[in-house]
Amino acid sequence: MAPENTRHKVVKGLWIGVWLFYLSAPVTDLVSGGHSTGARVIGALGLVAFVGWYLALVFRTARQMAVRRVLFSLTVLAAQATVLSLALGREWLVLFVYVAISSGAALPGEISRWTVPGATALLAVTAYAVPGGTAYLAGLLIPALMGGFAMVGIRAMIRTTVELRQARATVAQLAANEERLRMARDLHDLLGHSLSLITLKSELAGRMLPEHPDRAAQQVADIERVSRQALVDVREAVSGYRRPTLPGELAGARTALTAAGIVADLPTEAADAVEDLPEEIESALAWSLREAVTNVVRHSGARRCTVVLDVSQTLAGPVAELSVTDDGAGGGAGGAPAGNGLTGLTERLEAVGGTLSAGPAGKTGFRLRARVPLGSPS
Repeated sequence: MAPENTRHKVVKGLWIGVWLFYLSAPVTDLVSGGHSTGARVIGALGLVAFVGWYLALVFRTARQMAVRRVLFSLTVLAAQATVLSLALGREWLVLFVYVAISSGAALPGEISRWTVPGATALLAVTAYAVPGGTAYLAGLLIPALMGGFAMVGIRAMIRTTVELRQARATVAQLAANEERLRMARDLHDLLGHSLSLITLKSELAGRMLPEHPDRAAQQVADIERVSRQALVDVREAVSGYRRPTLPGELAGARTALTAAGIVADLPTEAADAVEDLPEEIESALAWSLREAVTNVVRHSGARRCTVVLDVSQTLAGPVAELSVTDDGAGGGAGGAPAGNGLTGLTERLEAVGGTLSAGPAGKTGFRLRARVPLGSPS
């Protein structure tokens, strides 16, 4: 990983520096290997150059160096290791281990799977050319080969970890977006219905107040009840616990339609055929009923609204169907084309495999139909 601050640089430097301990063999050879002064100076400079190039390569691995530059750096390291080993002796063969390891750390897996064995093979060839090198060969081949491939695995593990963290962040973002969408749908459906009813009852109370104060007071009491229920519904929706039911929405639809002066032709209760619907399907149909009735009250100018709720058998299997039809001007249940209500309903129904259709019902009126499959055909 690329160091992001001074602390990261120090930690990474210490971690890499620990493994430089194995250069003690070349250092010891420089001090007590019986070389001439000139050979020692050249060997020290060569070792410093090798270590510096190695550290620069490993530190810059995460900065996405071009593969050609990495291969050039590895070639330089391999050449230094070869020259120093041939010139100064078998103790310097350990440099090839660093070549193999830096190859595995700095190159993509599809390339390093060839360069790591290549560095190990160069180690073996050089060992046979250096006097006494074969005695060190057995102790260096396995560290070079296994260390190089270990770095390949670590690089892949780090890459996978980064991708998993990114995927986790993406999933969290998608979950947050989905939750915001759920709250937007719920609040639209809840407040749209309740505020429409409050508006209607407020208008009725205003008209009744001069001549029928008792009836106006009843409307005001209904407004208080609806507003309190709306507050409870909003709290439940925010908490994620609210599941509207068909019986409850049928009762609410009757109240809203009656207050708007619209004849409500509704089932007296949830039909027996749909009383055992799964909660998700019942919830989707209940939201559809609420949105459809709210829009009939708001936009249709209808005199009558009919709700049909039933289960029918089709070639694809049993289907629960909700139909809301009005005799208004043709814009009732639909509202504005592609509005938030219909968009939200479509998403709710699609989540349970259902479909939504809305359009004119004959010469006048409007029909909204929600259909949800209940299972595969028997």
